Amino acid sequence: MPHVPDGCKLVLDPNDDFNHVPDAVSNYNESMYFSVLDLERAMGGWVRLGNRVNEGYAEMSNCWYLPDRRVAFMAGRPKITSNQEMSAGGLRFEILAPFERHRVAYEGKMCLLERPHEMADPGRAFRENPIVECRLEVDLRAATPCVGGEVVREDGTSLPIDPERGFGKAHFDQFMQGSGWLEVGEQRFEFAGHGARDKSWGPRYWQSIDWYRWIHCYVSPELSIAATVLGDGDQERCTGLAFTPGGVEEIAEGRIETEWDERGHQRRLRFETRAAGVDYEIEGRVVSLIPLRNRRQRPDGTWLHTRITEGLTRYSCNGVAAIGMSEYLDQIVDGRPARTAN
Repeated sequence: MPHVPDGCKLVLDPNDDFNHVPDAVSNYNESMYFSVLDLERAMGGWVRLGNRVNEGYAEMSNCWYLPDRRVAFMAGRPKITSNQEMSAGGLRFEILAPFERHRVAYEGKMCLLERPHEMADPGRAFRENPIVECRLEVDLRAATPCVGGEVVREDGTSLPIDPERGFGKAHFDQFMQGSGWLEVGEQRFEFAGHGARDKSWGPRYWQSIDWYRWIHCYVSPELSIAATVLGDGDQERCTGLAFTPGGVEEIAEGRIETEWDERGHQRRLRFETRAAGVDYEIEGRVVSLIPLRNRRQRPDGTWLHTRITEGLTRYSCNGVAAIGMSEYLDQIVDGRPARTAN
């Protein structure tokens, strides 16, 4: 949940589920993400569209973890000319009822990876792995309220933000329940489960933050948790939400420990936190992981490289089994993550 300074307030309206008039900055990004994860089948996936209309393209990602541990993945930067909808590169998001019902559809190609770690070199991965036809349909309904929004002054005016350091001026989260089907080549998979969604808008560079570890898991109708431990410079902080029968509780502190594999990707994790007087111990084991990257060239010609590892993760929260995601972002310097702890 965003920090609200004195003299400010947090605003969120159902109309915020729809797209906004872009700010007059080159790196304006309007982003929407959904995940659906099936605990029984140990499969699931996530989709994301990020409209960077002032730069003339959208960031499109479509990632599905199959029961046999293969990963079907596609990403691209399809051209767009407006910010009126979330539809690019064959992926489309429909808002059937704001904050309540959504639909995801995709028709196009996907890269089928037996060794998902090969996506660390996407050019080679797309050349050396089969590209197959894919169709996807997912129906989603709210499992929790939307929480978050934009921090504004009491008079409703926006706060100033440095676009060079921006990671979005507004953001909200929600847990969803979803079901659907995925056709990959000659195979069809049906699934049903829970996941998270988020929506953000405003200036964003993926290189604007040093590192973060984002986890989310739907434990039961009585409990779901989303938390981020992040660092920027010498500062480290934890933010998050626990959706409980007593309401939405803010997570303002937490400690994460990570066990890494031989490639420097998260293999296991342990997250301890406290919300509304209740202690939570969350242990995660990554079932399947794909490393992704974002690169940006500076005006002087040098490149900045961000790695984002997306792991389908089995969780245990205070002894109750769950499934969710672990997303780790790191800036890569000289071929290695700049952050080596956590």
